[in-house]
Amino acid sequence: MTGLNALNLLRPGSIDEAIAALLAHPGGRLLGGGTDLLVNMRRGIAQPETLIDTTGIAEIKRLVADGSGVTIGAGVTVATLAADGLVAARYPALSQAARSVAGPGHRKLGTLGGNLCLDTRCIYYNQTEWWRAANAYCLKNRGETCHVAPKGNRCHAAFSGDLAPALLVLGAEVEIAGPGGRRRIALSELYVEDGRAHLALRPGEVLAAVWVPPDPLASRYVKVRQRGAIDYPLAGIAVALTRSGPKIGQLRIALTGTNSRPFLLAETAAFSQRPLDDALLREIDRLVQKQVQPMRTTLMPANYRRVVAAALASRVTAELFASLAQG
Repeated sequence: MTGLNALNLLRPGSIDEAIAALLAHPGGRLLGGGTDLLVNMRRGIAQPETLIDTTGIAEIKRLVADGSGVTIGAGVTVATLAADGLVAARYPALSQAARSVAGPGHRKLGTLGGNLCLDTRCIYYNQTEWWRAANAYCLKNRGETCHVAPKGNRCHAAFSGDLAPALLVLGAEVEIAGPGGRRRIALSELYVEDGRAHLALRPGEVLAAVWVPPDPLASRYVKVRQRGAIDYPLAGIAVALTRSGPKIGQLRIALTGTNSRPFLLAETAAFSQRPLDDALLREIDRLVQKQVQPMRTTLMPANYRRVVAAALASRVTAELFASLAQG
């Protein structure tokens, strides 16, 4: 561990003030719950001179449900999402994902925005300053080589937030506030397949809120981790679907923990109006294994994460499909 440097702490009272603070302090970092950022600062990974404390911004703490869907402020805590009855009833995958995040203390402090914008992780990056210096740093932090793929030219650190895949299958959109005003984009557009710069935010932009449509598909989220609590997902799977008799209606599958971004599995539209039999489940398995890109970023083998992601996607799809027949 390393000590914290002297810091300039700002406490904006509105999103506009937070944007102005970011523009005035380009190296500054937004601080919500701090459950990831403060650890990285202690390790010398992040060294901002200015922290912009967002906990005083009332707008981003609202969770509002109406006929147009549910709007969740970026400052809403993970614990609030996990405990909310409407979220559990209408968006089960989001509730399950929130309840699976780290431990109770982390969920009480951590926020929706923080989990969606979580820094990517790697065993060569999330280490002490002494360890990283002894190993010549890495491409993501002060080094010139990705130790996971030394012959490559990009960082393969993995995104490990739990909430993103659940929101992806639910068709969520995010509201981005910045110097040029506000814009709303599909959540998938927030992410880039690059471990060093995985967020498509422009200078001065802030994630303000998430909007989830009012008529969700049935959904579920499951993850595999080394321990039953605290740990980030080695692979996390969210599934949302509808059933048309014995056949699949719509099917969406999203993944986290395997790539540098959370992503919706492509080509699942081809499964629509097909019976959910063993042949289709094998196709889902192959499709996941084809699209995930796990690398040696955790202590578990990359191929294990590939295989378990595929197995989870098939299993959760089958279980969710069967539950609709019973309901």
